[in-house]
Amino acid sequence: MLLYPVYALLFADTGLSPAEISSLFILWSVTTFVFEIPFGLLADRFSRRYLVVAAPLCTAAGFALWTFLPSYPSFAVGFVLWGAGGSLSSGALEALVYEALERVGAHGAFARVIGRARALGPAAAMVATALAAPTLAVGGYLAVGVASVAVTLLRVPVAWSMPESRGSAEPDGDGLVGVLRAGAAEVRRSPRVRGAILLIAVLSGFDALEEYTPLLAHSTGVPVSAVPLLELLVMAGMAVGGWLAGRATPWSGPLLALGAVLLVAGAISGHAAGMVLVAAAFGIFRWASVNAEARLQDLVSNRSRATVTSAAGFGVEVVAVLVFAGYALGSTWAGPGPLFAVAAVPYLVVAPVMWRAWRTGGRGPRTAR
Repeated sequence: MLLYPVYALLFADTGLSPAEISSLFILWSVTTFVFEIPFGLLADRFSRRYLVVAAPLCTAAGFALWTFLPSYPSFAVGFVLWGAGGSLSSGALEALVYEALERVGAHGAFARVIGRARALGPAAAMVATALAAPTLAVGGYLAVGVASVAVTLLRVPVAWSMPESRGSAEPDGDGLVGVLRAGAAEVRRSPRVRGAILLIAVLSGFDALEEYTPLLAHSTGVPVSAVPLLELLVMAGMAVGGWLAGRATPWSGPLLALGAVLLVAGAISGHAAGMVLVAAAFGIFRWASVNAEARLQDLVSNRSRATVTSAAGFGVEVVAVLVFAGYALGSTWAGPGPLFAVAAVPYLVVAPVMWRAWRTGGRGPRTAR
């Protein structure tokens, strides 16, 4: 999506102030809060594949507004559509993938499949960043926007090709309220489900720190021209972590703690070489978050799988907003290095939770009752 590395520039060049741009980001987060759980309920009550197909249509419509009608109202509606598109596929996609693998007896491959898909995300962002500059130079924001709409629409046939065989997992006639009650009951009854949701919220929510890694890189004293190279290093670390994701091991908790230590060491080093440690830390965090997502899928039933997954996604967004707010507040008294070091504390807190989660087991496919 070529708009990704330049859409903030599009907003600024259209005449938006920093406050107006920040208000758009807030609207994006609020949209996700509002739609995440309701769309998870729809995914458990109706066709998950249809929701995954609809997601890129919403997102592409938002990008089209940005491209052909650039203005604050269009940008606002575009972010609402983008947030809705993300929520449409959030719980539905993971549930669809897990059940497809479970149907062929390969549910154990879920972490590997999702991890590698997540690994391709940073790789695609790097490609988009490389292509955005020449495309912008040749055709301006119009060319970048049209290309982004076209690439987003390519997700539609891919989503349509995904099999959906709900079988006995298909919901009964209780309606959306029944699905909501079933999902709430699973969370209420199972400490392991609640623990998995907590792990996902913290591990994936603190991914928001990645937005500030360019500031951390620049604080090491490197010239601005070198910052993108250090940022690519962090993205590569996350890609490797996702690619290597698989079943959790007895070392999951200690490895997560090691990642926190690496983050602290790299952040407070004050040297560009410290970004290697930061990249390794982000790779471990991505590996751990994918494993936590796989554990949650193993613990819930098919009937409320998307609902519970969306509840975890809601928690991720809450934590991400807290990270943004905390960084903004902390930046008034400390630089990026100390702030990143403080941000490592939650990883140390949840490391024992992840270690206990592996010890308690409970990793087996669940079917709808």
